Amino acid sequence: MTSINQLGVVCLCICASFTAQAAKVTEDLDIGGAVRINYGWKDYADDAKLEFELFRADINYSHDDIFASAQYRWYQDMDVIHHAYAGYNINEQQSVIVGVTQVPFGLLPYGAHSFWFSANYYLGFEDDYDAGIHWKHDSDNWRFDLAYFFNDEYGDGARYDRYSFDVAVTDESPYEEAGQLNARVEGKFGDGDIKHKLGASLQYSELDYLGTAEGEDTNGYAASAHWQLDWAKWQGQIQYLHYDYDMPNSERIALSAFAYPFEIAAEADALTLNISRSMDVDWGPITNLNCYNDFSQVFVSGEGLEDSVQNVTGCAITAGKFYSYVDWIAGNNMWFINGPGVGISEGPTEWSSRLNINIGLYF
Repeated sequence: MTSINQLGVVCLCICASFTAQAAKVTEDLDIGGAVRINYGWKDYADDAKLEFELFRADINYSHDDIFASAQYRWYQDMDVIHHAYAGYNINEQQSVIVGVTQVPFGLLPYGAHSFWFSANYYLGFEDDYDAGIHWKHDSDNWRFDLAYFFNDEYGDGARYDRYSFDVAVTDESPYEEAGQLNARVEGKFGDGDIKHKLGASLQYSELDYLGTAEGEDTNGYAASAHWQLDWAKWQGQIQYLHYDYDMPNSERIALSAFAYPFEIAAEADALTLNISRSMDVDWGPITNLNCYNDFSQVFVSGEGLEDSVQNVTGCAITAGKFYSYVDWIAGNNMWFINGPGVGISEGPTEWSSRLNINIGLYF
């Protein structure tokens, strides 16, 4: 498709979104969605282009103590489920959720401010959605989460078309997720302009071996400590993560998302350091800027492994129903920034970078 045709599709989608505005079908049911276009430029490839990135549909329902939510996404090359769950509020502080829901691990809802997320997203430990049951207790001072996930959102590790990064079935690494237990605790401190969230997360996962050669099922675990500071218009985030998949005779494991499988180090530590500042402005239709620098590094050791680094500097822009990101992403040996995976070494590495502009209309 030519650039002119691509731009035409984008404009048509935006016009359709304006005419089909979000509808409050009843007092209990809301229907909405989003359409986004994306421009990307890379210093390591001559393929800069403006293209349609996503159309999504959202459904949210709430009546008395029962609630439900679902989101489905259409990208250029695939269509995927984002989440789909139903829940019950036991009381004002406790709820139970069943379905494809966010895994309670690390900084929530995200350990990043950018469109690109942090390195933890590409390791499967940020904004991950699996199929299971989740209990949550959320009060003024504490939040507790306990969840069990039966499998990934599709129950099929050989399906690479997905939003969340999950363990993938490949010829070299034929494993898939077959049970996962998550526990998370977070304390909330301070008031007024200064607030803190300090917490820890644990995860234990079981993996089924699906290879044709002789092999065994295995398991893995992950733990993290995380802290978030909100001070007036500033926000700081720190997270330290350690994970270890017990892979027989290998220091790698395969993951997949967005139609592609790739490898990560089977064991690693990951550090996240983020800072952002929100600024209210009056620049025509633009009412707010949230500018940030999100840094993450994955530390590894072993044959065929090498550290991965990612740094994202940018701003999120609010203008009415439009929410856009302008990001400069720099990385070394990092997936999606000219790297072979995360923590994987396949020869000499160099810093690479890309400019990403994402414009979204949310309705």
